[in-house]
Amino acid sequence: MTLGTLYIVSAPSGAGKTSLITAMLETVKGIKVSVSHTTRPMREGEVDGQHYHFVDKEAFEKDIEKSLFLEHADVFGNYYGTSHTAVNDQLSQGIDVILEIDWQGAQQIRQLAPNTRSIFVLPPSISELENRLTKRNQDAADVIAKRVAQAKEDVTHYNEYDHVIINKDFDTALTELKSIFISPRTQREKLEKREPDMLKQLMS
Repeated sequence: MTLGTLYIVSAPSGAGKTSLITAMLETVKGIKVSVSHTTRPMREGEVDGQHYHFVDKEAFEKDIEKSLFLEHADVFGNYYGTSHTAVNDQLSQGIDVILEIDWQGAQQIRQLAPNTRSIFVLPPSISELENRLTKRNQDAADVIAKRVAQAKEDVTHYNEYDHVIINKDFDTALTELKSIFISPRTQREKLEKREPDMLKQLMS
């Protein structure tokens, strides 16, 4: 059975990471986004189990003690984590899995799974990032200020990633993201595992 590839996609808040991934999934099949666990409050329109697994802090900390997370981090006072079991189950089915995590989580993943491919999405500028966060109208001004300050720290870690996409023009960034996921599927080793019967027939 062909094993799926594990991908990390990171970006500062407001860079457009989630919008790019959502658009890619509309046309590129065989990819799933891992649903993280979090202790942050559910936002309007979010669905438990679809956007996140929403849990309380006590339950999350117990799962940390049991080593149930592939990675976890404290972001703006809330825990976020990725389940070992859920990711491994999907990879074993040949599904490519995306982890939408920050650079701290990415560092943890690289230690456990060094073959993971990683992508960092950059905004064209910090001022444009702040403008996008403001237009999103999800956070108060003080929260936006914290996110912008965090973004300045986040972007310094872009050089830890295999691929870097600058989301200046959405369509261009989307094309670049798709190419990263599609190209590895043409590798000879993957094709031989995915289509052994077809290749055997062609060579007979």
